[in-house]
Amino acid sequence: MAKVPFTAGRVSAFNCPPEKKQAFLWDATAPGLGLRTTPAGKPAYVFQSVYQGKDLRLTIGSPAAWTIPHAQAKARELQRLIDEGKDPRDLKREALAASAAKQAEATAKALTVGEVWPLYLANGKPKRKDAWKPGYRADLEAMAAPGGLDKKRGKGVTRPGPLYPLLALPLSDVNEDSLKIWFDSEAVKGKHQATRALMMFRGFLRWCSARPEYRKLTDRDAGRAAAIVERLPSNTRRTDALEAAQVSGWWAGVEQLSNRTASVYLRALLLTGARREELAAMKWADVDFQWRKLTIADKVEDTRTIPLTPHLAQLLATLPRINEFVFASTGKSGRIADTRASHAKALQSASIDGLTIHGLRRSFSLLGEAAGAPAGAIAQVMGHKPSATAEGYRPRSVDALRPFLTLIEVHTLKLAGVQFDPEAEPGRLHVVGS
Repeated sequence: MAKVPFTAGRVSAFNCPPEKKQAFLWDATAPGLGLRTTPAGKPAYVFQSVYQGKDLRLTIGSPAAWTIPHAQAKARELQRLIDEGKDPRDLKREALAASAAKQAEATAKALTVGEVWPLYLANGKPKRKDAWKPGYRADLEAMAAPGGLDKKRGKGVTRPGPLYPLLALPLSDVNEDSLKIWFDSEAVKGKHQATRALMMFRGFLRWCSARPEYRKLTDRDAGRAAAIVERLPSNTRRTDALEAAQVSGWWAGVEQLSNRTASVYLRALLLTGARREELAAMKWADVDFQWRKLTIADKVEDTRTIPLTPHLAQLLATLPRINEFVFASTGKSGRIADTRASHAKALQSASIDGLTIHGLRRSFSLLGEAAGAPAGAIAQVMGHKPSATAEGYRPRSVDALRPFLTLIEVHTLKLAGVQFDPEAEPGRLHVVGS
């Protein structure tokens, strides 16, 4: 194998004969250094030697990138490794693997919350559940919405959701400090909304920390840091409910509302103890006037069936049948959506402060106890799981529940000062006196 000292002229003039697949020119200065070229004219410096009795050849690089002195120095370095008993190929593989790992780490560190959030919505789910409840899923989406859409009510455009600023952060940068800065900023706009957003984001961090591909990037406890927790509002449960003496004023205020649908809806909430969305979604197909039953959506089960009491039956029968929903509206959803404004008017008329819509549910429970209904019957009508109540209960049939719910209705109407004919045909509400 003839060798010649490499010069710029010899390197640039070296060509591969057309009849050969490749040709080599070997350097006389640096042992093992060669120039390989092909008929396509793509030359490259190579290093060739013997390692553990076997030929070894490595590509160094193109003459366009490597000067002759640099290529010679590289050849000598590779030969030294062989002389030390090291395989240059292993070192090259390790270097490439380290470079790939470094690149992967850099890519992972650049992964933003916004890139992972849609995967969380698609694949995440609460404990012991198969999927998100539609309402909670909608809340998650709203919390991270960019805003800028025309408001459904009023003028202007919607604001970004509380979680939206976090979407631009790399997941690896979500820590106690960055979350505190975010929370302090959002708390200025509304502390309770910011707190709810934080609780949702904690679920996101838990999900990320449970997945191998995100675990090393996730600080699961970032949202539980003392600097953030001490800023959270009190977690005291609401206890607002109607007092017995307030029922009459509340009922009169609600009855006088100009919005008939909202008026009946609010009274139905008090007479059934149902959650607001459960009644709002009720359809006429769910109302059985013949057998006096209501089938409503349930937070725990898909649906639950409760008795339709006499006065409530009369109230429902007076509502116009605009569409499939009992509490219909002309809005996009076709059903009643938000009665807080109407309720506020009734409260103002009755001089009652601080009673929420959910407070009507608590009021039903208290009125039921005062009427003498069993706790289990009250809990079943309200849609509580037996295990969620202190004493538990054995589920009753609709007919077994009927006398207890009627008892609660009679007691409530007595406090409200309303007398009615329970035998009157539904649809012909007949107030005897008040």
